Order: sequence, then structure tokens, then C-alpha cells
Amino acid sequence: MRDEWFLIGRILFSLVFLGSGFGHLAQADASAQYASAKKVPNAKLMVQLTGVLMILGAVAVILGILMDLAALLIAILVVIYAVMMHRFWEESDPQTQQVEMAMFMKNISIAGGALVIMSVTTDFTPYTITDAVF
Repeated sequence: MRDEWFLIGRILFSLVFLGSGFGHLAQADASAQYASAKKVPNAKLMVQLTGVLMILGAVAVILGILMDLAALLIAILVVIYAVMMHRFWEESDPQTQQVEMAMFMKNISIAGGALVIMSVTTDFTPYTITDAVF
């Protein structure tokens, strides 16, 4: 049953990236405005690119396609998001700072989950399409 729980965990972990990725693509203009306000260069292009990366990473983790590499790339992407989008240390309003810190920590926690997935993925991981890269 442990193998099935791991598969369910991979699916649940990936749902946030599927939802966010499709949201980035469907609402690219609104997301780009938010990203521009956070001083992201080439905001619309970055929103679209990250949307595609999130979807591809989520699908790879769910299906087990180069899952360890996909999880590592998700971890890196989420840490970059945290630093670029949730710079709580720059906020002067205490309430805004608290919200941004919570979002930053959420992203760091998700990156930790991705690293766990990466580290437990082997050539013998059940319910996968390809073997591990690392």
C-alpha cells in the first residue's frame, strides 16, 4: 500500500502546479500585471514560461517521467518564485509583510517537498514511466 500512497502524494503535490500553470496561461495579462508590480522583467513572457514549466513538471511527477529531475527543477523554480515574488523583507506594512512571509515560507516548504520526491525516486520507484536520472 505504500506505493499507492506515494502515487497519491505525487498527484496531490502536483495539483497546485497544474492549477497555477493553467491559471498563468489562461490569465496571462492579469498575472503579468502582478508580476510587473513585483519587478519581474519581461513579465508576460515569464508568466507564460513559468505556466508551461509548472504544467510540464506536474505531469512529469504524476506520470513518473524523469520524476527526480522534474522534482528538482520544480524545487528550483519554487525557490526562485519565493525570492522574486514574496520579498517580505522589503515590506514596511506589518500586515503585508506577514502575508508575504507566509507565502514565501509556503513556497520554501513546497520546494522541500519536491526535494523529498527527488531524493526518494529510484530506478525502482513504482508507477513510473521512466527510470530516475540521478
